[in-house]
Amino acid sequence: MEQTPQETFQRHVAALSAGDLDTLVSDYAHGALVLTATGEYRGRTAIRELFEGLVNALPQLSLEAVSAVFADNLLLLHWRADSTLNSISDGVDTFVFNAGRIQHQTISCTLTPKT
Repeated sequence: MEQTPQETFQRHVAALSAGDLDTLVSDYAHGALVLTATGEYRGRTAIRELFEGLVNALPQLSLEAVSAVFADNLLLLHWRADSTLNSISDGVDTFVFNAGRIQHQTISCTLTPKT
């Protein structure tokens, strides 16, 4: 039985918080697309590289979901993040799920260095 979008999302957040990139990347469909202000990341290899950069920029990550609104196979997420190096106060992601995997995602956020 495939995971619901909510279950996939919970697993995704737990993997990101733990820095478990293998599990995180496995949540994406093979041809998934993540779109950010810096460009598009298509496929698991490119998505892994994106998240490697995020994990490095946000060591000892703490995430807070401000709101998560699910409808059918869509999720709109407002979030905040804190780490020892940087913080994010304005995170907004959208997710499209298909067959228990993330098919498409957008990420918008501002990385603020700690001084």
